[in-house]
Amino acid sequence: MISRRQFLQIFPFGAVGAVVPNLLAHANSERFGIRGQTAPELAAEFWIDREGETGHFSVLDSRGKWIYLKCFQDWCPGCHAHGFPALKKVADAFDGDDRVAIVGIQTVFEGFSVNTGDKVRKLQLQYDLPITMGHDAGDPNGDHRPHTMRRYRTGGTPWVIIIDPSGEVLFNDYHINADKLIEYWKSVLA
Repeated sequence: MISRRQFLQIFPFGAVGAVVPNLLAHANSERFGIRGQTAPELAAEFWIDREGETGHFSVLDSRGKWIYLKCFQDWCPGCHAHGFPALKKVADAFDGDDRVAIVGIQTVFEGFSVNTGDKVRKLQLQYDLPITMGHDAGDPNGDHRPHTMRRYRTGGTPWVIIIDPSGEVLFNDYHINADKLIEYWKSVLA
């Protein structure tokens, strides 16, 4: 098992391949993320499996696996330009590997009439994602932040959370270098 320190040495924040460097200063602050903490359970309005059928995902039930959790919104330009291509790359690299769970969740904190639940399946098909996906609707009348954003202290979308097999959040930031993550996971899973 790799320690949090070893993981961060492999994936220092300069190596996340951030497209928007000014956001990294915020993402690495005390304000965002829960690195080093136990990953909380997700609360989503619904889940679909890789075939678009009603599905389920649980962080707690996935203990013992590496988890790649991608937060997105349909209307998010960064999600389409960088988030979904990275998600697709990681999902394809570990498709069928029961030691890894690749999950996408639409975390709606704005554009409530656009970032609707039906977009989850549309995006799954558009990017040919062989993964479980969910929809965390947020609250247009409250503080707007969905459960996932509050529990993981995400800074927006796109957002990546990496959880190790013991349930510890090792990475919680805007972008990660998908190629380096794939290389790393292949080496530790060999």
